[in-house]
Amino acid sequence: MPTPIPGTTLFDSVQARKGYALNKMCFSFNDAANREAFLRDEEGYCARYRLNPEQREAVRARNVLAMIAAGGNVYYLAKLAGIFGLDVQDLGAQQTGMTKDAFKAKLVEAGRS
Repeated sequence: MPTPIPGTTLFDSVQARKGYALNKMCFSFNDAANREAFLRDEEGYCARYRLNPEQREAVRARNVLAMIAAGGNVYYLAKLAGIFGLDVQDLGAQQTGMTKDAFKAKLVEAGRS
């Protein structure tokens, strides 16, 4: 068994089963018509994929860390984040608890090392 990393949710088989509905919904966003349907009726779209209350609340709150804790896989969640107008730097900022500007500055600094 891998050593836990403090503050990190590992995406393992347990998380994969837990997040199946959420990840399946996010995969559906490969189709533009599905993205539009989600934007028209977010609650109905979540119900269609049978998201549980924890997943629905995370989606409502636009909280990527909560979606990961609810079984979301970051690669699928990126499709949902795009609908919300979030980019990879927004996700990184959420994951590190930083503002987007502070996160970007940290990336720039790391690139200089």
